[in-house]
Amino acid sequence: MSLSHDELVRRIERDLLDSYDEELELEIEDRDPQGYERNADGTQTDEHKQARLAYFRELFKLQGELVKLQDWIATTRQKVVILFEGRDAAGKGGVIKRITQRLNPRVCRVVALPAPNDRERTQWYFQRYAPHLPAAGEMVLFDRSWYNRAGVEKVMGFCTDEEYEEFFRSVPEFERMLVRSGIKVIKYWFSITDDEQHLRFLGRIHDPLKQWKLSPMDLESRRRWEDYTRAKETMLERTHIPEAPWWVVQAVDKKKARLNCIHHLLGQFPYHEIERPEVVLPARVRNPDYLRHPVPQEMVVPEVY
Repeated sequence: MSLSHDELVRRIERDLLDSYDEELELEIEDRDPQGYERNADGTQTDEHKQARLAYFRELFKLQGELVKLQDWIATTRQKVVILFEGRDAAGKGGVIKRITQRLNPRVCRVVALPAPNDRERTQWYFQRYAPHLPAAGEMVLFDRSWYNRAGVEKVMGFCTDEEYEEFFRSVPEFERMLVRSGIKVIKYWFSITDDEQHLRFLGRIHDPLKQWKLSPMDLESRRRWEDYTRAKETMLERTHIPEAPWWVVQAVDKKKARLNCIHHLLGQFPYHEIERPEVVLPARVRNPDYLRHPVPQEMVVPEVY
């Protein structure tokens, strides 16, 4: 696939705008977004901005439901594991960020393990993941998971054929064991096309704020696209079990993928809003002998802005 220079620039600009939207999502209020909806002269914004506004509105609504889900999980002491898998640049990190954006990190936490060290390579394969499993009242999101063995380790030759086959024998029983112990396991695969990954990699190459996301392994994965496809198909076929099925998220459109994934996630639980006692702010106690001492000037951060 070839793009003209102008088309590539427009694509990179759209990706940059999407990055800026991550910050806007924390700024814009869904209950009163009129300032964002109109231009400075009061006229309606263009179609693209209208689409972004519609996305924000829906995202905020879903994030409000995620807060309710969080409270329900904490109150009813549920244990939840959510796995996010997919090719490099498929958008896993983006949806994880939107899920956790407004949640309590003591209830909802993210696990993104680095490559195993020499000691971990000698352990039972699932051993390094087990300490991160949830206790009662917790939801754990794995940004990549034990399925590394079925993907990158297989394709890049980081495991033997025997270890690969043992993984497929073990993982269904491992997940069934988790489910029997009371842990709900949800598995998402983010699916993008060859062309879309190519464009996202180009965007990262030309965006200084995203170049850190490109590793030599990511670049090698482009060359081995077909090997990863075969590995993915085998993984889905051999580990799609009733107790912990796979769910495929169509992720070529980043924003739609985020909304669809969060909407689907909410539908996996019979949650309801938890009644909270009314919060009454207590009056501040004032003592006549209290004296606030000034902070030494050398300790104060300079007000450059």
